[in-house]
Amino acid sequence: MKKKRIILPTDFSKNSWNAIAYALHVFKDVPCDFFILNSYQVGASGLSTKMAGANDTRLYNLIKEQSERELDRELKKIKSIDKNPDHKFIIRSVAGTLVNAIGKTVYNEEIDYIIMGTKGSSGLKEVFMGSNTYKVIKEIDFCPVIAVPDDYQPDGKIDALLLATGYEHLFENYELKPVLNFAEHFNAKLWITHVGSLDNLTAEQKASKLALEKRLKSINYEFVEVEKDASVNHTIQKVVSMDKTIDMVVMINQDHSFFERLTREPVIKKVSFNTTVPFLVIHLFE
Repeated sequence: MKKKRIILPTDFSKNSWNAIAYALHVFKDVPCDFFILNSYQVGASGLSTKMAGANDTRLYNLIKEQSERELDRELKKIKSIDKNPDHKFIIRSVAGTLVNAIGKTVYNEEIDYIIMGTKGSSGLKEVFMGSNTYKVIKEIDFCPVIAVPDDYQPDGKIDALLLATGYEHLFENYELKPVLNFAEHFNAKLWITHVGSLDNLTAEQKASKLALEKRLKSINYEFVEVEKDASVNHTIQKVVSMDKTIDMVVMINQDHSFFERLTREPVIKKVSFNTTVPFLVIHLFE
């Protein structure tokens, strides 16, 4: 694997830390540049007087300093557990929304993955991290995102990946690359899981399945068909809970995916809030 460039967003919660620890663990043998990113915003007080301006500047500086201080602390914590000389850490404190801060960094630094927590421990955090993660998945559509549930404990290896698909389009090499990278690096099995019924694949879906097979020569894979029960999200969660070897769920996000047309269900959103294992979302450039 060539050197990876990875963004680790943090709000200094236990939840963010868990995602950082996960990234360090999973990429422990891979040379990486990690961007530890915190974004902060100063609410403009509606008073457009000079006074408010001065106060805002003071507040801004305080918040900025706090962000930088916390990042330094986070970095010390990281370096106490990560001893890989091929890991480089760059801290970034950025004013603005998290989505913008991540978007700019992805664009300027040619980032390979964004790895962040989902489902915070307390109610408020849950809304913050959960919805922020989903916002990033939805809006940063030019970089794969891995959402890590806050109670997920990696065991250092990835045994199997589940790629949930409706065979809705011909997979491009760039979409499959992050999945193949993981499968090859960890020598993991790829389960290509079609949720729905078997007998009514269209000609296009069959062609997509065939094309996919040709791309997967280099890895150990198997096609699985799963009857949909209740919802696609529910079916995926059920497969994961039944098969303990699955260490990651993967989906390709495209605007009008087969799943969403078929089920009127925002599958990616639901999975990102409910997943019990890390969830890798790869975007389709339409």
